[in-house]
Amino acid sequence: MELLDFYADWCGPCQMLKPTLEEFEKAHPEIKVKRVNIDEEEDLASQYRVSSIPCLVVLKDGKEVAREVGVMPLKKLEKLVAKAGE
Repeated sequence: MELLDFYADWCGPCQMLKPTLEEFEKAHPEIKVKRVNIDEEEDLASQYRVSSIPCLVVLKDGKEVAREVGVMPLKKLEKLVAKAGE
């Protein structure tokens, strides 16, 4: 499973989410977290139709299985990924 974090350096909420994602990565090394800067990777952001950030997209076997926009606490992030993995 993979978690894509679509963000921008100028985005305040994205910066607020960063420590939560770092904590998630430490607690769940089995999930690959990839940070995607929408200003540097516009094609990828467009491919995933990202219109608001921060945007988290959960991939399972290369397919999108869940998506959530906005800042969230660690527990909510863990629930999002766990539900997508079912």
